[in-house]
Amino acid sequence: MEQAAITRTGGVAAGVFAPGHLGELTRIVPFEMVDEVLAETGAVQRRVRLVPARVTVYLLLAGALFNGLGYRQVFDRLRAGLSDLATVRPSGSALRQARQRLGPAPMKALFHLVSGPAATTAAAGRWRGLRIVAVDGTLLPVPDCPANLTVFTRQRLGNGISGYPQLRLAALVACGTRTLIGAVFGPAATGELEYARRLAVDLRAGMLLLGDRNFAAATLLNQLAATGADLLVRCKTNRNLPTVARCRDGSTLTRVGALTVRAINAEITIRTAQGTRTGHYRLLTTLTDPATHPAGELVRLYHERWEIETAYAELKSTLLGGRVLRARTPDGIEQEVWALLTAYQALRTAMTDATDSVPGTDPDRAGFTTALAAARDQLVLAAGVITGTDIDLVGTIGRHILAHLLPSRRVRTKDRIVKRAISKYNARGPAIDRTTYKATISIAILTSGP
Repeated sequence: MEQAAITRTGGVAAGVFAPGHLGELTRIVPFEMVDEVLAETGAVQRRVRLVPARVTVYLLLAGALFNGLGYRQVFDRLRAGLSDLATVRPSGSALRQARQRLGPAPMKALFHLVSGPAATTAAAGRWRGLRIVAVDGTLLPVPDCPANLTVFTRQRLGNGISGYPQLRLAALVACGTRTLIGAVFGPAATGELEYARRLAVDLRAGMLLLGDRNFAAATLLNQLAATGADLLVRCKTNRNLPTVARCRDGSTLTRVGALTVRAINAEITIRTAQGTRTGHYRLLTTLTDPATHPAGELVRLYHERWEIETAYAELKSTLLGGRVLRARTPDGIEQEVWALLTAYQALRTAMTDATDSVPGTDPDRAGFTTALAAARDQLVLAAGVITGTDIDLVGTIGRHILAHLLPSRRVRTKDRIVKRAISKYNARGPAIDRTTYKATISIAILTSGP
């Protein structure tokens, strides 16, 4: 066990809990990594405290796993498996002061150390030698208090002004493993395109970036392409694009600002037992050679953009449980979001390690809810605290994942729809057909715009 500091009252300091309680997640966020970011950001405590800086980091990560609880309740979960030790329970004020002393900088630095595509031998997330990544933004509600309102504002939504101030998060996600390559966030008053520009530093040659219609702005496309990454972005079908040349597969070369891109107009038809539906897509890509990058394959590949939507659902609905963030100051919000993203990345990395241990297993089959439940159980049971506990590559979380693999992904045949309304007065909504149909999808490349 890590050497525990002794408080003046003779009890074991809080430092005994957090590292071991995270079990094999400390393989992804090890003590040495935490100590490194604390030293780099000047956050190492100058004297022995009841809640040292390293413990505060792990407390924040544990708080991300138990988002519905206050930090003192999270601390009680950390103590649950250590009933034989004379542990000291810090007051809520002590935990708050520890978080304030730490500040957001160490958590930001920690996220940047663990971020990046998870290593995997699976073919998912790669296409013709390119790593598939997706970019998008989302909104998170923050507590409605005077301090937060100095930075975060309420957004005007379809039915009026939102009740809570909003934070805008934009991320770059590796498709296949759904791990985070980069993330930026701030006031919702700043648009998605600005945050996407800030994510350009995380793009590399050899990546293929997928984006929705909001990211088809000419200046943004030119900036993102300058990183060396390739692009595959949807744009409006009525956008006026001058034809420079026509390709043999029906796509055309055009110019967007100073950038030469290939425009692909496609008609997608979905046939099920309930009937046939047809839709039109226009995609822009920097992959201009139809011989090496066929238009039909690119249209099918674009569906992988939904990986980032799934990642946001896991962050907002599973980890956060649809709740508002805890912190009541802008610095606290920044610290909390970096901890949330780091915890998500640690879980996703553990999930990828688990599926990678069984050759041929698609990372899609790992259940995020299963991984989160296993991590919570491990934390409460103090798994990994005692010296000599074996922590293998798969670990407890991985074994739970492999025992409850999800079925292979089904063909998506319907648009997103709200299945449960926010207001109970509009809970029924439209009729929803929840039947699963076998579908046949056909793609036709159009030689002219739809």
